[in-house]
Amino acid sequence: MTEYVKKSSVPGQKSLIRNSVAKMSGYVPGEQSRSDKIIKLNTNENPYPPSPRVVEALLSLDVGKLRLYPDPVSLELRKELAGRHGCKPENVFVCNGSDETLKLCTQAFVENGGSIGYFNPSYSLYPVLADIREAVKRPIELSDEFEWPTDAMADMDFDLFFLSNPNAPTSILYPSDAVRDFCVSGKGVVVIDEAYVDFASHDCMNLALTMDNVLVARTLSKSFSLAGLRVGYAIGPEPLINALMKLKDSYNVDAISQQVALAAVKDSEYMRTNVARICKTRSRLTMLLKDKGYKVYPSEANFIWTKPAGIQAEKLFGILRKKGILVRYFPGDRTGAYIRITIGTDTEIDRLLDTLSKIVDGTFADNDNLNEGKP
Repeated sequence: MTEYVKKSSVPGQKSLIRNSVAKMSGYVPGEQSRSDKIIKLNTNENPYPPSPRVVEALLSLDVGKLRLYPDPVSLELRKELAGRHGCKPENVFVCNGSDETLKLCTQAFVENGGSIGYFNPSYSLYPVLADIREAVKRPIELSDEFEWPTDAMADMDFDLFFLSNPNAPTSILYPSDAVRDFCVSGKGVVVIDEAYVDFASHDCMNLALTMDNVLVARTLSKSFSLAGLRVGYAIGPEPLINALMKLKDSYNVDAISQQVALAAVKDSEYMRTNVARICKTRSRLTMLLKDKGYKVYPSEANFIWTKPAGIQAEKLFGILRKKGILVRYFPGDRTGAYIRITIGTDTEIDRLLDTLSKIVDGTFADNDNLNEGKP
């Protein structure tokens, strides 16, 4: 039996862990629960199943071929995505979830000691990726209303800038003209993270197809209902795409994921139908929360960003959790007054609204617990 010897912590002894890693905080994902009794409105998953063609793709899978390595460059999927966006396969990078693209960008476009910019608040992975690279972080603080920070963007200096649009967690979609002007004036690579753009009224894909310093990153997790599959992609100029290709894992997207993702992308009509249902529910939830006195920001994503009325956000988050409803709460000076609510099915949203009403009118006590729905 192998015995492992633990090295003693002796003053002056070299640490086995890189100093920057020891100091940093990792990314904290939303709480996961597999209970059917939990209403999960905290991680921006699609409440509807993926296309029936996904089922067909899985059933037609040749298990015998799993002994072989997958296509290392996901060519068939890149061809399909290129046709969807009016570009060449050489302009497409397919990745193991769009987070892989974000991480590879920090390796491809940021020199040692370089800088990475992003909005605050925005996707909380961005500063973590900067810490991993030991890059200089250049956050741009958004105003109290979280709108486009025109003055702060004018003289921004960066090697890489992550621009979530629509922004997470605020749900706000920024004007295309403002984004374009920023990309034109920028001295580094701008990655426009469009994870939620299929729920929005416009996108910035044309910038990735016409500018030499812009990439658009997308995912199949949200609108295509494939969060469990981990497939994303990036569109951009060939030199930037080639840089990502050099750095990716040898076989970064497995054969099953490539086959299923291809089936889903080919059924964009099904995706758009689900998106329309979610947007309709989003509008209804926004209206009814406003009727309750909540402040709700104009959402162009599959979630809303809201400041509760008559109760602190953290307290509401905790009570909802006890009632078997998970929403997302981000502690902090900028975000602590808000909760983020994923758009679920109409039935799930009705349950949420009913619970909110009971909390406000005192039907539920703070220490009540719904044992059968406890995460």
